[in-house]
Amino acid sequence: MTAETESARDLPAGARRQPGTPTRLLVPAGLLAAVAGAFAYVGAVDPNEPGHYPACPLLRLTGVYCPGCGGLRSAHAFIHGDLTAALGANALAVAGYALFAVVWTVWVIRVVRGRPLRIELGPVQLWGAGVLVTVFTLVRNLPFGSWLHP
Repeated sequence: MTAETESARDLPAGARRQPGTPTRLLVPAGLLAAVAGAFAYVGAVDPNEPGHYPACPLLRLTGVYCPGCGGLRSAHAFIHGDLTAALGANALAVAGYALFAVVWTVWVIRVVRGRPLRIELGPVQLWGAGVLVTVFTLVRNLPFGSWLHP
């Protein structure tokens, strides 16, 4: 028997060994690497230049700005440190970047402490997010909301 098998036998029934902190950090680190890679690509390939990214199908077919319209331009400006242009392109996306940073940081802190990340959104939070996205979309498509156009 190996030492690992022998030590596993010493554990009570149903108990499992918890992986070490570096192992538990692999998933949050992998997600951060993927997001950083996507942001690096958008930072290098300017969405303001035609032909690099596909056009929004909703905008192309109807002329209506969806909640994501301007998101790539927002990410590009954000990466280059132009927060004003990022907010102008898509303020909701910038709020999403901040929310991602907060949730990711809380996730890493909980992983280091050996706790799971549990985000339990109830109906009130889900409806609130839906209303926020709907109001943002409606306002940016009305004449007085032109300041929210990408």
